[in-house]
Amino acid sequence: MKEVVLASRNDGKLAEMQALLAPLGWKLRLVSDFSDETPAETASTFIENALIKARHAAQVSGLPAIADDSGLEVDALGGAPGVYSARYAGEGASDAQNNQKLLQVLKNVADNARTARFVCVMAYLRSAADPTPIIAQGQWRGSILHNPRGHNGFGYDPLFYVAEQKCSSAELEPAVKNKISHRARAAKHLYSALHDGHA
Repeated sequence: MKEVVLASRNDGKLAEMQALLAPLGWKLRLVSDFSDETPAETASTFIENALIKARHAAQVSGLPAIADDSGLEVDALGGAPGVYSARYAGEGASDAQNNQKLLQVLKNVADNARTARFVCVMAYLRSAADPTPIIAQGQWRGSILHNPRGHNGFGYDPLFYVAEQKCSSAELEPAVKNKISHRARAAKHLYSALHDGHA
């Protein structure tokens, strides 16, 4: 069975990705099995940050690697917080602090101008030096609420309103979210590319 390292320390993400890529018959392992070091995400794009994480994971494990980078882009803010989503309110900021800052920045923005999207980029490297990584992207469109709603999910989920579902991302059942989210869409594209024999 082919082993591939996932550039994550999160068991939940491992289970989610293992399920999404199950038909490939691969065994995914967390990068924390190989290293305690976390590479600095110094790039200004999701693609570059995903590649930084994937190269590090491939390097420390000696295995092919998958990494993802994701965040929220708000149209009225020119795409911010973007790659700084996890630290929008400062280094080490909590989800609640990031959400509070976003609400503050958008407080005078009208409902019809509060459009946003979650973006996820996944990178697959055959080795740390792979010159032609496979890149897959997924987007999930919505808008930003005026107040948090729901208790599922994490990050900006309580503020992200999904019109087709008539609720916030944090009000969705995890099984539903895992089918329609930006990460699910990126994983589907990645699976298609890998399944077509490019791996």
